[in-house]
Amino acid sequence: MLKKFEKREQALGFYVSTSTKLIVAALIMVQIMIFSAQPAQAQEVPTSPNGQNSPGSTVEQKSNQFRIIRKIKNPPIAQTRRAKNYEKVYDLNIEYTQSQLFNPRTGKYDQVKLRSYTDANAKPSLAESSDQKKGIYVAPQVIVSPGDTVRMNLNNLLSQDYTCQDSIAKEKDVNNPHCFNGTNLHTHGLWISPVGNSDNVLVSINPGVKFQYEFNIPLDHPAGTFWYHPHRHGATALQVSSGMVGALIVKGDRLPSKNVNGKYTKGDIDVLLQEKQSDELGAPIGPMKENVLVLQQIQYACLDENGNIKVIKDSGGKILAWDCKSDDSDPKNNDTGVIEFYKDPTGNGLSKAASWQESKRFTSINGLIWPTFETEAGKIERWRLIHGGIRNTIRLKFFPAKSTLISEEPINNNTTNSPSINQYIQENCELDKPPIPFHVIANDGLTRSKARETNESILQGGYRIDALVVFPKAGSYCVVDDQTQASGSISQNPEQVQLLAKVKVDQPTTTSHDILSNLAKPTNSQESIIHRYLKKRLIESAKLAFRGEVKEVVIKNLKDELSLSPFIWYPDIEENEVTGHQELAFYIDTNNANKVLFEVSNGIRTRFNPQPYDPKRIDRQLELDGVDEWTLQSYFGSHPFHIHVNPFQIVKILDPTGKDVTAEGKLDNLERGKNNQQIIDPEYAGFKGVWKDTLWIKSLNSPTSPRGGAYTIVVRTRYKRYIGEFVLHCHILDHEDQGMMENVNIVMPNQVF
Repeated sequence: MLKKFEKREQALGFYVSTSTKLIVAALIMVQIMIFSAQPAQAQEVPTSPNGQNSPGSTVEQKSNQFRIIRKIKNPPIAQTRRAKNYEKVYDLNIEYTQSQLFNPRTGKYDQVKLRSYTDANAKPSLAESSDQKKGIYVAPQVIVSPGDTVRMNLNNLLSQDYTCQDSIAKEKDVNNPHCFNGTNLHTHGLWISPVGNSDNVLVSINPGVKFQYEFNIPLDHPAGTFWYHPHRHGATALQVSSGMVGALIVKGDRLPSKNVNGKYTKGDIDVLLQEKQSDELGAPIGPMKENVLVLQQIQYACLDENGNIKVIKDSGGKILAWDCKSDDSDPKNNDTGVIEFYKDPTGNGLSKAASWQESKRFTSINGLIWPTFETEAGKIERWRLIHGGIRNTIRLKFFPAKSTLISEEPINNNTTNSPSINQYIQENCELDKPPIPFHVIANDGLTRSKARETNESILQGGYRIDALVVFPKAGSYCVVDDQTQASGSISQNPEQVQLLAKVKVDQPTTTSHDILSNLAKPTNSQESIIHRYLKKRLIESAKLAFRGEVKEVVIKNLKDELSLSPFIWYPDIEENEVTGHQELAFYIDTNNANKVLFEVSNGIRTRFNPQPYDPKRIDRQLELDGVDEWTLQSYFGSHPFHIHVNPFQIVKILDPTGKDVTAEGKLDNLERGKNNQQIIDPEYAGFKGVWKDTLWIKSLNSPTSPRGGAYTIVVRTRYKRYIGEFVLHCHILDHEDQGMMENVNIVMPNQVF
């Protein structure tokens, strides 16, 4: 206590006598004892079998009334068995876990039993949740650095699955979902080798098998937000939908360095994102607060005696919701939600295009549904958002809330005259007010050339965004997944608005977080208050984090519309660098009612020739150190394109009239809604020149006009360092499981044939 007091007095520049110190210390101890005797206002609670609490929940006491707010936490950090000399060893089990998920439609917790990744090295004292191994359906967070060798031991503890056996599988269509208990692991977005026991998705780790992956992360790998998930063809969607998804964060501390052209590049933005830990003189700087957020669509179902999904229907037979019995008075007879097939005998299930909307399930964040964030006004936070769902679009927005704490009354959407989800959100979130702006600094783990201010961001399956988020004043806010237009949904129908989470924002605890006092001087700038505040704070951070010429360069760039060019790792690909061209089109062949084919074509327009996936066929041979320009289209619905190993840079995206909708000021406004109302699609806004590994291939096509509404996406990529076989595919994962995938092989120069 005395040492802590002495440090504070030295920081403030005055001296206090020893006797005075003892008196003050005694007073402080008395205060601590008084506060310790008072009732706790919030406490962590374990899982309750009657469905009243949930892992990771917090109970808040107000006027003798308790209500659950499910405080958000970052996923638990995977524990290393050995971490030295740039080597990290992790042990993950694949096993069933039984727990509960909150169902806002009923206001109760549904019992669920799902396949999960669990950390074999986790200890109760280290777990960040009340019971990480038995509760939260999100995988442990893996944190690595450039230059690390990561050994990931995967132990499949699931029961035997006869469909995984080669002798059985060979007799069946490989594009029929199968081998639900076989698995593997894909490091989505990492620039590492795709072969052997590295990021090899062409292996199957069957039940009872242990396998060690070895990921050698190069020293020149960018820091950023990546993720890992199963990629066993035939079972990917089922396992990812169960919550087998984890954040994979590459952290770096490299300063920008001068390249051959005299420009400073290849710094880690982690170094810039620092802040003073208090307002005291001489206070150290530390990392900006990070929220690592895995967004999932866990589509569990409860089954009747015939193995069909239990549903609630209206009088006309329309499915209103998937049903699970959850009765607090009779918990032993409650249903248990599972994910054990792609479709039931009636055709309902994961592979049905509209099943997510019909199920009335809710997007979870780090395994929690409708969690609460807690922060303070003016505090800048880094939100690392990962769309780890299997299909549906998330249109992220922040709105002020109408009440201090959002009501958690059940929606009870069981009958046609009950309140809709949209009505419920309208009653609690001020959707008629402008959304709170935020700044996107990275897409798919790769830092942008400039921070982009926006009031919404689209996340398709596989997307990641890093955003700097700051709430301007105290109060409550809604984190919303706003309505998506038809072309943004794989079902080709608009998606309803959903509540993702709520945010409790307290008054600022330091003067540096008071936005209004920090920007009290009038200005003629057209920049928003949040933009000016963020620029001011990042410049302050740069002054603390850098020295000499590097500091001058970083500050100069920040003053230039928040340019982040010193933190860019991949130089632009110019047209004169291109050595070859590739074409690709996605397609769903519905001509045979008994067998829908999910296909990829190596040509577009007159060269269109789609085929379903064949594991024995190499679809593309590409040359190491080559630079290709790819032209991408879709001729039946819209699909997210994902390619392993090497990222790509977006050159242009042309709507069916030929307008580049990535250019500043150009709106994507071809689509029409009710009463022919114009719909502005923000999907591609600000994407010109951005580097990504997953990209929505938009189409306004219908089965009767299969090519007239196709958008044309042009990207460029370099094939650097790594050779071997890997895949590209649609990241609607049940489409990939059913054949919308290709094998790609990168070979040494002069070996392409």
